[in-house]
Amino acid sequence: MRFRRKKHLDERLEACSDIIIYDIEKFNSNIKSVFENNNPVCMEIGCGKGRFILETATKNPDTNYIAVEKNLNALLSAAEKIKAAGLSNVIFLAGDVNMLRNFETTTKCEIIYINFCDPWHKNAYRKRRLTHRNHLILWEKLLKPNGEIHFKTDNRMLFEFSLNSFSEYDMKLKNITLDLHNSGFEGNVVTEYEQIFSEKGQPIYRCEASFRFRE
Repeated sequence: MRFRRKKHLDERLEACSDIIIYDIEKFNSNIKSVFENNNPVCMEIGCGKGRFILETATKNPDTNYIAVEKNLNALLSAAEKIKAAGLSNVIFLAGDVNMLRNFETTTKCEIIYINFCDPWHKNAYRKRRLTHRNHLILWEKLLKPNGEIHFKTDNRMLFEFSLNSFSEYDMKLKNITLDLHNSGFEGNVVTEYEQIFSEKGQPIYRCEASFRFRE
């Protein structure tokens, strides 16, 4: 999905500057000081236009959410939704996911949501997939012991790759479904991409993977 540059992008981003962080060092000091409370923290990788984070944060006002997005046009759409809803439990982190490798904090996340990420179809690019071991090492660092990844995709190849990757990393798997919208799973929050794919009749694949506690 391409995003056209929005009119008055810079001015509108400035109007949302209280909920957008561009310097990850501001998080490294103390996540709790950014949110000004001790509530649990979850993270969405690639929040897009913000439909998922808006609904999830609205349903869970006592949980803090960090939404990561590198595309400023999409980020603006998401931030303006959060501002319009008057939510105080969402902060956006602007930039590429790899900046999180410099993310150092004693406050760890409960859940990392990865929704409809780039499948990187060519096998030569598999290390760029967000469920490749290279990224699992990062997610494990960001999550609490036994913290979970909630993963959704429309791409069967990527889903099968991810299940194998999780298993090889000795992660625990649950709530695996090859057709989410016909599975009876409760509590699903639909993303922008998910609605497009499901309306075309494509199945949505989903699973939850948790890291085992390591001494």
